[in-house]
Amino acid sequence: MTSRQEAFSLYTKALKSGQKCYHTCVHQGRYPYPQALEEILSDAMVAGYVDLGVVDVPLDQIAGTKLAGRRNAFAANFMPLLDQHSEFAEKWIALCEAHLGDAGIRDPIRCYEYMGRFYVQEGNKRVSVLKSFDAVTIPGYVTRVLPMWSEAREVRVYYEFLEFYKRSRIYRVRFRQPGDFARLQAALGFEADHDWTEEERRSFLSAFAAFQKVFRKVGGDSPAVTTAEAMLAWLQVYPLGELKTMDAAGLEKSLRAIWADVTASERGAAIAVSTAPEEPEKKGLGRLVDNVLLPNHLNVAFFYDRTPEESGWLADHDRGRAAMERAMEETVTVKTHFTQGSDAAAVMEKAVEEGAQVLVAPTPPLIAACRRTAAKYPQVRVLNCSVAMPYTGVRTYHCRMYEGAFLAGAAAGAVAREGRLGYLADNPLFGVPASVNAFALGARLTNPQARVVLDWSCLPGDGLERLRELGAEVVYGREVPGEGAHGSGYTLFRFDGDGAEILFRVESAWGRVYTKLMTGILHGGWDSLNAGNKAVNYWWGFNSGAIAAEAGEALPDGVAALTDILRRGITEGTVLPFHRKIRSQDGAVRNDGNHWFSPEEILYMDWLCDAVEGRIPPFEELDERSKAIVRLQGLYRDSIPPEKEGGQR
Repeated sequence: MTSRQEAFSLYTKALKSGQKCYHTCVHQGRYPYPQALEEILSDAMVAGYVDLGVVDVPLDQIAGTKLAGRRNAFAANFMPLLDQHSEFAEKWIALCEAHLGDAGIRDPIRCYEYMGRFYVQEGNKRVSVLKSFDAVTIPGYVTRVLPMWSEAREVRVYYEFLEFYKRSRIYRVRFRQPGDFARLQAALGFEADHDWTEEERRSFLSAFAAFQKVFRKVGGDSPAVTTAEAMLAWLQVYPLGELKTMDAAGLEKSLRAIWADVTASERGAAIAVSTAPEEPEKKGLGRLVDNVLLPNHLNVAFFYDRTPEESGWLADHDRGRAAMERAMEETVTVKTHFTQGSDAAAVMEKAVEEGAQVLVAPTPPLIAACRRTAAKYPQVRVLNCSVAMPYTGVRTYHCRMYEGAFLAGAAAGAVAREGRLGYLADNPLFGVPASVNAFALGARLTNPQARVVLDWSCLPGDGLERLRELGAEVVYGREVPGEGAHGSGYTLFRFDGDGAEILFRVESAWGRVYTKLMTGILHGGWDSLNAGNKAVNYWWGFNSGAIAAEAGEALPDGVAALTDILRRGITEGTVLPFHRKIRSQDGAVRNDGNHWFSPEEILYMDWLCDAVEGRIPPFEELDERSKAIVRLQGLYRDSIPPEKEGGQR
């Protein structure tokens, strides 16, 4: 076959592709031709123009033409629509012949770029020919059209891209969420202001091309996720070095393992909050099948990044582990592993190879190792004690401590003569504002004039001393004078010289939590929880036995009886701390008294009610010890500048 015949055959194939695209668009109610920039852009929308010179233009980002003329010769996918014997077809075929021959298509096109999309002024047929060959880029003289600044998400993301492009000179990376360009820079091991070398650019583009090929095979033809978004999700589980050494089969396997996480961002709310243990009630054949398929014994591995002696938090969880072992000694075998100074993922993988069926990591920083292990061993159940982690392979768990805070607030309001109460919060994490507000609302229940002075242990200095100086009569928090930090529990106390008079305690009942989690796996509760493709967060409270509350000896009997009544009401669902009139500090009505807050509204609460004096501290004010956990679970984690994660490995 001559090159002319081959080019004619390729035009016929491209024409069929164009006609198919045209008819599909018409059938779906979409515009069937390339979009014209002049029709979507007005002078009022333009902040300026920048001449970029010759740039490698990604063909998949060419969206249309600069002007409206001749665009009807192309379908929306830039494939031809005119007859094989038209003048247009002759020119297209000639260009195709040149591409097949030694000359190739070398002349750059001319185009405009607006919001990351390109619109061709000269060279439409060159674009069409190269697209028909599935080429990746085409050289082009590019004029960038700068949009007027606004707070619109797409404009903010585009201006973040401009900063990224200034550093990398790469157009092929597309994100749609603020902060993702900075996260990619950090994931690649670069400082935020690092200017890429030519070698780094080539190395990245090579890895990006390899990833894109596999991504499209797995399911990347859908516009729901861009290649860059999928790659960033992948890099949060696997190091870049593995991308450079994996073969296509290995990369495909690893991508399929985290595919639910890759697509989570386009599903909106990616976390299903489970507020009580699942207890399936199957009968007949369903129960018979379960008796055959469900395990009758579990090998459970716990992973500690410190020893319980070094951490009150882990000491509480270790006591919970021991209580669960005693309660389930005939059906559960537990082994504890320490990851301090080790590769946590490697320790977890070894545990799986030794027979562990359930992995439990009680500290949030182990989430990365949990994700990697879950991706490699999808048959293993993996749990991490944290909240608001949108990763489908790992289930998270925590307690609704705001319920206990409401009881403590009611006790505090009843015993404080002047009604000035202190709250020492730990870190600005998801769920913490809910506890602060619940404490204040509980206090207002027994003392309508109560005021809560808020301070934070994550700030430099002595938070307890600051609260004392501000006149707090009683204080609620984990730190207690003479006792120090109180693990995962909270204490309401009255200052007593250099010590404290204990009024009320609230603790997470980790033994009951772990027992219910393991029982759920044995009885089918884990599998019966229908969360679709969402991540699962177990967020349990009094009604699940996940919280224990106890009055101290110094609390008057009548107040203790009141807290017990309130506890029973919360357990039974007749008392809801947030079902009342609530105003935030800025005066906004957050609840008119008729609104039922959903678990998500409470968990993601980022405001303080008007009974609270104080604020949520910004990230830059936190001490270094706290910044790591706030990056993982902080209220404003998505706006924190990311840290680099090591060099290009």
